[in-house]
Amino acid sequence: MYKNSQDFPFTKILEDNWLTIRRELEQLSDRSFVEWPEKHLYQDGWDIFGLYAFGMKLDKNCQLCPETTKLVEQIPNLVTAGFSSLKVGTHIKPHTGYPDGVLRCHLGLVGCEGCGLRVGDETRGWEEGKTFVFDDTTEHEAWNRGTQTRIVLLLDFKYPVDEEQSNNLEDKSVMELLKGALPFFKKK
Repeated sequence: MYKNSQDFPFTKILEDNWLTIRRELEQLSDRSFVEWPEKHLYQDGWDIFGLYAFGMKLDKNCQLCPETTKLVEQIPNLVTAGFSSLKVGTHIKPHTGYPDGVLRCHLGLVGCEGCGLRVGDETRGWEEGKTFVFDDTTEHEAWNRGTQTRIVLLLDFKYPVDEEQSNNLEDKSVMELLKGALPFFKKK
């Protein structure tokens, strides 16, 4: 389910600085991105350039995007941050994320027209310079039916939940997935 972005003050900071973030994105090459690790959800065309992965800073990537890094480091309880790229014709199958206690924020940066995200029963499109926040544990799917690659700043952050609802962010299956699939991710 979608949340009200205005309930999270950091979204205004991101929206106010979206052109700075996009300028840093534009200086990255396509080779800087790696495939999203959950290949069973899509054929091809979903890539990520990570800045933070499950709370761990990816120093080399952050050095390439210093202003974006400064902005995301202001987000309380940041878990994950990076640029998510969805090429033309890509469809991410319906799925649910993990863990409970984490919300996802997208800031539209490039190629938003013709793209959509269904979360539960509600479908929205991205807008350049605008954020939306949603619960990643609600079934969702995304697609790019536009004419150019869609790129968003993707952020996960913890939010309060009941203790019994909350899963451990260090969940073994998540960590194994990341260690095996993301070349830049190494658990310390």
